[in-house]
Formats: sequence, C-alpha cells, structure tokens
Amino acid sequence: MSRRTVTLVLGLVLVIAGAAIGALMPVQYVSLGPGPTFNTLGRIKGRPIIQVAGRATNHTTGNLNLTTVSVLDQLDIFSALRGWVEADHQVVPREVFFPPGQTTTQANRQQHNEYVSSQNSAVAAALRQLGYPLKVVVTSVPKGSPSMKKLRVDDVVSSVDGTAVTAPDGLQKAVRTHHPGDVLTVGYSRLGKPGSVRVVAGSNKGTAVLGITIALQRAAPFDVSIQAPTDIGGPSGGLMFALAIMDSVGPTDLTGGRFIAGTGTIDNNGKVGEIGGIPLKMLAARGAGAVAFLVPAANCSEAQSHHPAGLRLIRVGTLAGAISALRELRSGSATPSC
Repeated sequence: MSRRTVTLVLGLVLVIAGAAIGALMPVQYVSLGPGPTFNTLGRIKGRPIIQVAGRATNHTTGNLNLTTVSVLDQLDIFSALRGWVEADHQVVPREVFFPPGQTTTQANRQQHNEYVSSQNSAVAAALRQLGYPLKVVVTSVPKGSPSMKKLRVDDVVSSVDGTAVTAPDGLQKAVRTHHPGDVLTVGYSRLGKPGSVRVVAGSNKGTAVLGITIALQRAAPFDVSIQAPTDIGGPSGGLMFALAIMDSVGPTDLTGGRFIAGTGTIDNNGKVGEIGGIPLKMLAARGAGAVAFLVPAANCSEAQSHHPAGLRLIRVGTLAGAISALRELRSGSATPSC
C-alpha cells in the first residue's frame, strides 16, 4: 500500500471517528421549536379544562389557545448545527433552562410549580375581574410565633404598615421590606370587625416574618379549578387560563367563534407579564390556525420583528385590557397592536 493510500485511509478513519464522536457526545445546548398549543376552552379526557362548580357556564365555539415552546435536550453537534440554520428553531445554552447546580428533575419540578402557580393566579385574577374580592386568611399561628396572642386563625389580614394586602405574595413582600426586630402594624378583620395590632417581626434565615401561615380565600359563590395538561410547565399560560375563566363564567363571549391564541404571565391583580420564546409561540399559533395572537406589552418589540404573516398581533398589559381588546376584535373595531 502506497504512502498516499495510507494517508487517505487514515484521514478517512479520522473523519469517521470524528463524526461518530460528534454524533454521540452531547453539547451544552438545547434546541427550541414551536411547541403544541391547546384550547383552554376545551376538554381533556372528556372533562373541561376550566371546571366550575355551583354556577352554570357559558357555551362557546371559539378558541383561546395557550402556546408553548418545545425544548430538545441532549443535542449532539449535528443536531445543534441543524437547529442553528433552521428558521423555525433556536439553539440556546442549556443553562437557560437547566441552571448550573440544578438537576434536570429539580428544573422540571420548578417549571411545574410555576405552571401550577400560574393557574392559581389566573383564578384569582379572573375572580377579581368579576368583582369577587380575595382575602388573605390566617390558617395557623404556631406556638412561639411573634404573632401569637395577636393574630388568630380566620383573621383576614388587610394591610401591613398601611400597605393594602390582597394576596399572599403581597403580604410576604410587604413584610420582607422590613428587618427582623422591626415593629409592624398589621391591619386585620375578625368576625367582620376591623382592627390592627403591632407585631415585632421574627426572623427566618435573616428574613423578616410574621410567623403565621396564610391562604387565599375566594369570596365567589362558586368554585373554579383548572384541569390542565401536565406535560408542560412554566408560568406563561396564566393569561390564557384567566381569559378562559372569564369566557366560561363572565357576561360575554370573548372569542365570537374566532381562533385566538396568546401567551403571558399573570399575577393576582391581573397584570400581564413578559415571557420567553415569543417568536416560536407565534409560529405555533399560526400553524394551529389562529387568526390573532395576544402579546404581552413587554414582548411587543420582539414580536413585531418576528411577526408571522397572516397573524394579527394584539398588545395586552392587563387582564382587563385583554378582555377589552377581544371585545373590540369581535365588534370589528381597532385593537391595540404591537
């Protein structure tokens, strides 16, 4: 065998070996693509996603589709390169979805917890929009707590140092602006009678606490729950869940039979927040048949620069604003756009 032939054979072996290593060795990136969408006004296993007990629900023929991003992990070098050149995919560092020091299981659990939290916030925001106030209720006052003999089970906490409290996270935020040892004035109502009490903040790992457990009590004369698909995660479905509740028990049909999709986080007060993956979610919506897409105001610039043809973009900043925009869309009026 000539030297030239040996060189060619060795080169070929190295190329094959390199290709094999590239195909087997994962890179520290994930590939993102348009994920599945589902109609929050629809059903799962024969049961409605929005479940209401104690009140009749409206009938609708339209769609309010929640959109998602698919995440493909354990990429080899060739899959990563393919994702970089495909227009409907993005390749991002793996740590964006799986932070260093956090296992895949832990990251998935966090995504699931955010998903469940978004549903709870959607219910709270929708009921608030419907005019049913929410109450932060004391569920326990442990022995030795700084609030012992000052607050009682079933007290409704209304304020901290004059700042109104309407949700558990609002109470926590108000308390955490103080330091352990600070004196806080806590407003409450007990058996319908208002009052206030001064509590010396305790400490939990250096953070100020009242030393009570609380729950969000809904004052609506009916119960709302969400039975959502369990194979997705994250907080970005909150807006669409809230709109589905409003469409189910609110005074008017929001879709008018149209196929609407969208995304956005939501808090208990109905504020819509920024999300990730907006270009891919818009592609998913258009592919599913949506004619309009609800875009969080903070995402409008990115959405406009990746606007898929044939998809109407509607800018929303609050649940009330989204409801108003859908009514305008139904009536043929102009809607807020990106």
